[in-house]
Amino acid sequence: MKRLPVEQAIGEILCHDMTAIRDGFKGVAFKRGHVIRAQDIPVLRSMGKAHIYIWEPGAGEVHEDEAGYAGAVALAGDGITISGPAEGRYTLTAKRDGLFTVDSSALKALNAVPDYTAATLPGNTSVRAGDRVAGVRIVPLVTARKHAETVAALSDARGPILSIRPYLPLKVGIIITGSEVYHGLIQDRFEPILRTKIAPFGGKILGVTKCPDDVTAIRTTADAFLAEGADLILFTGGMSVDPDDRTPTAIRATGAEVVVQGVPIQPGNMLMLAYLGETALIGVPGATMHNQTTSLDIVLPRIFVGDRLRAADFESVGEGGLCRGCKTCTYPTCYLGRTL
Repeated sequence: MKRLPVEQAIGEILCHDMTAIRDGFKGVAFKRGHVIRAQDIPVLRSMGKAHIYIWEPGAGEVHEDEAGYAGAVALAGDGITISGPAEGRYTLTAKRDGLFTVDSSALKALNAVPDYTAATLPGNTSVRAGDRVAGVRIVPLVTARKHAETVAALSDARGPILSIRPYLPLKVGIIITGSEVYHGLIQDRFEPILRTKIAPFGGKILGVTKCPDDVTAIRTTADAFLAEGADLILFTGGMSVDPDDRTPTAIRATGAEVVVQGVPIQPGNMLMLAYLGETALIGVPGATMHNQTTSLDIVLPRIFVGDRLRAADFESVGEGGLCRGCKTCTYPTCYLGRTL
């Protein structure tokens, strides 16, 4: 690039967007490719510009647009679209609803390449179609071609760094346990809550069955849902340590492999997760009735993209596992459960 005083730049072509900040406005005042005119000089001066950079390709150099695009291509995997550049930045957007995933080590490798900066949402964040998930650019107006080639090689070697995993249309059985509910002494409050939580994932509810606090009755109902091909069975009620709460015992009685009974997430400590073959069995924590967001909301997206969680997956979730109880819940636009 060559550097010219603004007064000598009339007729030259800008090689980058120029941003202005004035009177509460921040945006592009002159776009890349703009031919500088005499009437532009006072405006440029008001923006604090005494000199203009004109693109003169040098040996081994790459312009910010080309370099940034190499980064965008390296990032964007399945379910992600690229737009830009705008002020040198490319924006990556979700094409569909799903779970945003990040190859963390590959993202670190990209950000280790000189001049490159890529910022993303946290991995395992539920997103909707149209959500912005990442942005990438180089800091200077040009970078060494070898840096762009390093980024391209990273993509070739490891594949795309980001993706939106689609939710699977899982078949779901719901078992409402509790003798007081079964006998009509109190009204069940779990069913509408669970229907609301399952709906965003496109799950198909096979049915909702009420059972007394009886291990045989609960297990028999679970067997019936399994015979219908259930991919997920939710058990509500009876998840505490009260001896009358039979749900954990019933889940174990199915022969399922228990992953966790109790998780380091509050609210929702009492969540239980087990697998019987490929079917996930979840003991829903009682806090789900009283709190908008619990451990259940953190686990469900992983289940609906087909992940099989392990006990080790929960070991680090305690850091960031305490909900702050905001008056207006913004989950998943917060830290809760990010380490799962």
